[in-house]
Amino acid sequence: MSDRLFRSGAKPVFRTALIVEDHPLFGDALAMTLQSVSGIERVTHAESLAQAAQFLEDGRDFDVILLDLNLPDVDGLEGLVALRRIAPEIPILLVTSVNESRVVRASLAAGAAGFVPKHSRREVFRAAFQSLAAGEVYAPDLPCDREPGAIAPDNMDRAIRSLSQLTRQQAKILDLICDGMMNKQIAYELSIAETTVKAHVTAIMRKLGVSSRTQAVLLARDATMTGQLSDAGGTS
Repeated sequence: MSDRLFRSGAKPVFRTALIVEDHPLFGDALAMTLQSVSGIERVTHAESLAQAAQFLEDGRDFDVILLDLNLPDVDGLEGLVALRRIAPEIPILLVTSVNESRVVRASLAAGAAGFVPKHSRREVFRAAFQSLAAGEVYAPDLPCDREPGAIAPDNMDRAIRSLSQLTRQQAKILDLICDGMMNKQIAYELSIAETTVKAHVTAIMRKLGVSSRTQAVLLARDATMTGQLSDAGGTS
């Protein structure tokens, strides 16, 4: 959690929030809930990931972000990973109707500060912000619902954590690798030098902890199968 949330060594203070939610009425209701349970004074709404990213890139200051996973311009965990890349110091609390335990685990592995099901009572939001203020992650109890043949949670977490470390350019390159492109083709597609592509590929494999392009593709597909994680933006 960002040092700027701490004042005089006390607990982090939440004063401003960014709500990323494409349903205005729910966004308004959520804003009122936040102001009543957490002391938040100013709430800004974004109805898409692109709008939220623009607010952050313009230097707008927020103490916490509340994010819905179901947005019109992203799939699955793309929005979470993108915002983590843009503003890694701001805690992100997911507020969404998607509450499968595998999605919750994937979200936490990708860096979410907490997870609250939509339409939860105010007491749940109060508890979530108390956890965030204490520097803890907030999430409902996660039952073991792994299906036969499903990817083990440890492997899923590793895949998502590793992919969330990639920059925007690296994520694009990995996506093209998954499409079967070679370095020369990727260089042409992205209008960059082939040596630059090679450097990125080396960095990608180091971050993913793999030794070959094939292993990188398999790891990316693991994450896609479990959390629909793909390139969603970030820093170059």
